[in-house]
Amino acid sequence: MQTKIETVKTLLDALPFIKEFRKEIVVIKYGGSAQTSPQLKEKFAEDILLMYLVGIKPVIIHGGGKKITDMLDALSIETKFIEGQRVTTKEVMRIAEMILSGEINKEIVSLLNSHSAKAIGMSGKDAHFITAKAKEFTKWGLTGNITDVKADVICNLIGEGFIPVIAPIAAGSEMGHPGFNINADLCASYVAKAIGANKIIFLTDTEGVLNSEKELFSSLTSTQVEAFKADGTIYGGMVPKVDACLEAINGGVAKAHIIDGRLEHSMLLELFTSEGVGTEIVK
Repeated sequence: MQTKIETVKTLLDALPFIKEFRKEIVVIKYGGSAQTSPQLKEKFAEDILLMYLVGIKPVIIHGGGKKITDMLDALSIETKFIEGQRVTTKEVMRIAEMILSGEINKEIVSLLNSHSAKAIGMSGKDAHFITAKAKEFTKWGLTGNITDVKADVICNLIGEGFIPVIAPIAAGSEMGHPGFNINADLCASYVAKAIGANKIIFLTDTEGVLNSEKELFSSLTSTQVEAFKADGTIYGGMVPKVDACLEAINGGVAKAHIIDGRLEHSMLLELFTSEGVGTEIVK
């Protein structure tokens, strides 16, 4: 009986957060171990379904860099990175789109729908709802920077009860353009601010943002983030993550969260508990 009472207490503790976020849009950047571990995939799908059923409107943007690299290696196609970003030749672009849109996107959609969610897969090329231009063509090729997001395309799908699952491929402006490979973190931020999301959550393979003693920051302001970047407390691969968070909150998103996707049900713990499990960044 005590176990049943504790279960009810847990549900009641979550109730204020469910009421607060009901009908709000939450953008989730899905990547890292949460996207590759079979067990974590199942937990991710359960979390999304629960969020959906309590009235939250999830929108998912996914990555897939490791699978792209594995396929390029298997096909003996050279791939290289400059400043942490993939150089996207036309040949690499074909493989990236095949993996992101054709394989990973459909796998996520199928997973969610098998759990009775109502997911629909797409890339920025669909309805040209994400357009981009070359970041610096001579250096990165078809790696792009987003120039426009047609919010109405996503908002219409949400209005029809769908969970959009978005591959980070953008359309070019010219007829017949092969498209652009977009950094998934920044793609998530641009989509979040365009559609008026309340929150954006980045699933990563770290606890969150750590201080110099490797202790977790539970909350940071944008000013603190900039200061910690300047003094080297935030460095390496965490820099583009916090930059994507700043892009979102400076665009009107209320809060950005960096959480550990290796932890089962980390999204629910971050959303529906007072303590949370990762780092929230606010303006």
